[in-house]
Amino acid sequence: MKNKQEESDLWSEERRFWESGCTCICGADEAGAGPLAGPVYAAAVILPPGRLIPGLNDSKKLTARQREILFDQICAEAQAYAVASVDEQTIDGIDILNARIRAMDEAIRQLVPKPDFALIDGNRDHGSRCSIAIPHALLVKGDSRSANIAAASVLAKVSRDRYMERLSEKYPEYGFGQHKGYGTKQHYAALDRCGPCPAHRRSFLVKWEARRSECKKVDG
Repeated sequence: MKNKQEESDLWSEERRFWESGCTCICGADEAGAGPLAGPVYAAAVILPPGRLIPGLNDSKKLTARQREILFDQICAEAQAYAVASVDEQTIDGIDILNARIRAMDEAIRQLVPKPDFALIDGNRDHGSRCSIAIPHALLVKGDSRSANIAAASVLAKVSRDRYMERLSEKYPEYGFGQHKGYGTKQHYAALDRCGPCPAHRRSFLVKWEARRSECKKVDG
């Protein structure tokens, strides 16, 4: 968990843009770009300026329990927040980069009040089909540099994890509740046994399908 000085430093990027004239700044981040299954989620958050939420940090550096606690705190204290997702079929149709950007843009568009500037985690703000519409800045490792991005990272991660846990009830044979759709040994073993289900991103299974085809040829 961060100490008080580190938590205070999470506002340095917002202060920089407030000083340049921005008045209402949101942060946006996504979760679930890499898994073999499930949607990609994104969140956008506007925290009260300067508000320190104890323990707020990049969601990947937190335990599941810490994220759950922070999720409720962020929702209670934020001036505005929104969560959006892009499903597996759309990911296959437009690719994961466009899907990530679309999810973040949709989350930002849902915010009330409307921000006049966004801080976006990462180094990409557009794909071949989708882009971030609002004036914005890209921050590499922004979830460790911006309070609003850190808050968005927690909301996106927890929202997606909760979805995957519900999906595990529908497709218990894949273990989505444990690996959240990522390409673990357990997940690939389930794919080998059962094949893909509707929740899988078929564009992410090209190498697995090629390997399975080769195995069938050998067995045949």
